[in-house]
Amino acid sequence: MGEKHNKNTNLVKDIIIGMSDGLTVPFALTAGLSGVLNTNHLIIVSGLAEITAGCISMGLGGFLAGQSEVEHYDSELQREYHEVESVPEQELREVEDIFMAMGVEKTLSKQVALQVSKDKNHWVDLMMKLELMLEKPEKNRAAISAATIAISYLVGGFIPLFPYIVTLNSKTGFIFSCIVTILALVGFGYYKSKMTDRPLLKGTVKVAITGIVAAAAAFLLAKAVS
Repeated sequence: MGEKHNKNTNLVKDIIIGMSDGLTVPFALTAGLSGVLNTNHLIIVSGLAEITAGCISMGLGGFLAGQSEVEHYDSELQREYHEVESVPEQELREVEDIFMAMGVEKTLSKQVALQVSKDKNHWVDLMMKLELMLEKPEKNRAAISAATIAISYLVGGFIPLFPYIVTLNSKTGFIFSCIVTILALVGFGYYKSKMTDRPLLKGTVKVAITGIVAAAAAFLLAKAVS
């Protein structure tokens, strides 16, 4: 049985992007506000406003990034088609060089290059993957990326905010928010490390500490200036 590879790399990447900011930014905001406010109402309103703005901003960023990825791929694809038609000899040599760099003998590399060049689509596809290291973006990549990032941000953002909704004062809300969010950061850090093949303990601790430091800094700053 061969090795298992993650086929949803872009999806995982977008979840990580959205969840990372979704957990950290609202956690820092609500922690900072709880340092100067006794009522939960303004914290909840501010938190909801931040989550809304964050979802739109992060989602739009994901859409533009996904769109740029598609446009870049299409541009390079057109350029490769133009090159195999206008300078086929040069492109054949590039195919030979690619296979020789992989350890294939020169004679065999020429034979493979000639075989590949009989089908223009296969030829261009090979150049895109092996010369430019570009994979064809998923269908509706920009929209899927935007939705995934925005939803991940929304889910992450509600975790530190929810305790303030169900408690009576900011002090209690802050305590429960810290507990819930730190647990979420640990869980997310573990997931992120596992999905990106990083050391589990190191990656988990790093994510948790990042969120804790951001919240602590916001809380202390709010206290200092109040």
